[in-house]
Amino acid sequence: MKRFILTAIVCLALVVSASAYNKTPGKGKTLKPARATWDTGYFQEALIRRGMQELGYKVEKPKELSNPLFYQSLTLGDVDYWANGWFPLHTAQLPKNFDSKAEIIGYVVRAGGLQGYLVSKSYAEKYNIKSLDDFKRDEVRKAFDMNGDGKADLVACPPGWGCEKVISYHMDVYNLKKYIDPIKASYSASMSQALAQHKAGKPVFFYTWAPNWTIFKLKPGTDVVWINVPEIKPSESQSAFKDRMTASGIVGAVTDPVKLGFVVNDIRAVANKKFLTENPAAKVFLAEFTLPLADINEQNTKMNAGEKSEKDIEHHVDQWIAANKATWKKWLEAARNAQ
Repeated sequence: MKRFILTAIVCLALVVSASAYNKTPGKGKTLKPARATWDTGYFQEALIRRGMQELGYKVEKPKELSNPLFYQSLTLGDVDYWANGWFPLHTAQLPKNFDSKAEIIGYVVRAGGLQGYLVSKSYAEKYNIKSLDDFKRDEVRKAFDMNGDGKADLVACPPGWGCEKVISYHMDVYNLKKYIDPIKASYSASMSQALAQHKAGKPVFFYTWAPNWTIFKLKPGTDVVWINVPEIKPSESQSAFKDRMTASGIVGAVTDPVKLGFVVNDIRAVANKKFLTENPAAKVFLAEFTLPLADINEQNTKMNAGEKSEKDIEHHVDQWIAANKATWKKWLEAARNAQ
């Protein structure tokens, strides 16, 4: 009799547990996502959208918005979330009522918003290159001088880009104008040429940011290395974030920590507070969702090669989920168990 009662209790507990576990907690609800205007963030949005759909939500086509317009729309409740927050870079763009209406949640990529200078690993080792200051040495400058003008050639940024201003500032503040020639032509064309140089065994020296296809084609730690600026001397716009211009644990850096000279950003999801309260499953999924920077770089490389239609991006999502089944299942189960 006792055994029968115990068995009945166990069975009842299993029934209650099964009924409490809802595979589609979002059923009957519609989500309004947004995505940034830069295509390096499309993949993250598409992955999250797929996850929300598997949780039962109907997800509208994402609205493509500039940063200030997104944050304003978010606080008004016109959109629910995006995965393209860069902090602290976006902090100054948040509306005054942000904290009462919205929330920064999870880490899509912790320290994923990198910028800095890279050189060929083999040449860095050959000439013991650790920082931009090493280009003041004759043998280093000569090795990286492709056009014979006596200066090392740096793939930089076209005029008008934010990075162009910072690089020009670096050339001034570190007294590098006599030693380094920043190439300000088309970035994609210049990087394609740098890639060809690398394949031919010649040295490369370039600025880049992440996520980006450049550091999938030229992998830090294998093909190239991140190098230091001589010392941290923030520009006026960088001064509030001086402590985030040096980073630790960066794959392929010549030192740890490495003085990048640019503000390091965390890529994070940002969502409307009311939306999060009403959708605990979605909140948990956003909190759990995180990607290796290398995976985003790989997908961005496919886009750069021409696979950039919405259908292509959905295929990239299929491929990522197939290769990361355990992680995907873990995120979904955590969301389904949210209360």
